[in-house]
Parts: sequence; C-alpha cells; structure tokens
Amino acid sequence: MYRILMVEDDENIQELVYNYFTKKEKGLFEVEIADNGQTGLELAYENAYDLLLLDVMLPELDGFEICREIRRESDVPIMFITARTDESDILNGYALGCDDYVVKPFPLPVLYQKAGALIKRSKGLVRSKVFTAGELSLNPNNGLVICGGEEIKLTAREYAILKVLIENKGIIISREKLLDIVWGYNSGVDERVLDTHMKNLRKALGAKGKQIKTVIRRGYRIED
Repeated sequence: MYRILMVEDDENIQELVYNYFTKKEKGLFEVEIADNGQTGLELAYENAYDLLLLDVMLPELDGFEICREIRRESDVPIMFITARTDESDILNGYALGCDDYVVKPFPLPVLYQKAGALIKRSKGLVRSKVFTAGELSLNPNNGLVICGGEEIKLTAREYAILKVLIENKGIIISREKLLDIVWGYNSGVDERVLDTHMKNLRKALGAKGKQIKTVIRRGYRIED
C-alpha cells in the first residue's frame, strides 16, 4: 500500500480524488487529507508518505511554502494540483523541487496514472528510457536535454513540448493535443501562445530546431 497526503481546501476535489484513488485497485493507495497548509506541513513532517499532492492556494500556508520546507528535509515525490496556470508559477514549482505540476481541471485517470508513475520511479521500480532524435536527446530521469553534445536549458513549457514530440518521434502531434498535454485539458490557452513557445524552443535548439517540422493544418512532428 502507498500512502498519499493531499493538501487541498476544496471539498469537492478532496472527495473526487479520495474516492477515485481509494476505490480503484482497492488497497493500493491510502489517502490522507489536510484542508490547510499548516496542517499539511505538520502531517508531512510527522508521517512517512509516498507522495504529496499539493494545492498552491491554501489557507495559512501556501503550497509553494510547503514544498520549500519539505525539500529541506525530504525527497518525497511532490505533485502540485492547482488552478495557477501562469508560466512563472509552473517554473517556480519546479525550481522549488516539485516532480510534476498538474493544472485544474484535470482528468482523474490522468492524475492517478501520474501519481503511480511518480511513486514507482521514486522507489526505483521504473526507469524511463532516454529519448533521442538525431543529435537531440531528452532524459526524463534527470530532465537533461542534450543537443549536439551540449546541455540545453529550456523553460518548463519548452521542455514539455519537446518531450511530447520526441516521445512520439515521426508522428504528427496536433496543436490541440499539445495544448491539452502541456497546458491542461480545457485550459482555454490561445494557439498563438503555443506558436510563441514553439518559436522559442526552436531558437534554443539552434540548428537542430529544424528537426521540428510544421505540418500545415495538422500539427508538428520531430524527425532524426
């Protein structure tokens, strides 16, 4: 059995996540709930958990503060589940040491699979392969992107876009699918935002950015 601490003040989300996680594959997950940040931090210090699910906007102590404090003592997997969609918030979450950042509203099956994958990776039960396309490589285990033998620094969104493309090398990924995966389902993000991030990603990759092909009226594809 894996123990999850969810720090969330929305009772509807508490109930939905609790019921889904504890009833699916019954016995696999035990979920404890804290409805404010201070209680959540105290529970995280007092107990051993396999995963923390943190909202950002919480009474008493926000999720970013909880993550910052926990990372001083522990490498327990941390996933933010939040309505905060600004890129600055996402980058802040990763900078503080979170392992994943999920934007509300989210499909429960996706959250469930992400949670399970994080726990298994943290326990060494699963190790993702390194994805390559020509001289580009992306290592999901440590987040490194290597381009022509050199490490490339990408923003969280750029990394997420490249990850989707390189995991599906040679396959056309629609703009709609990229928006859903990178920004979240029903996020309402304008496609022009994707255009800007795609332009910046290609620029960061330099000459190798030409490996990302635009397929008119269909989407994008990365090639060797």
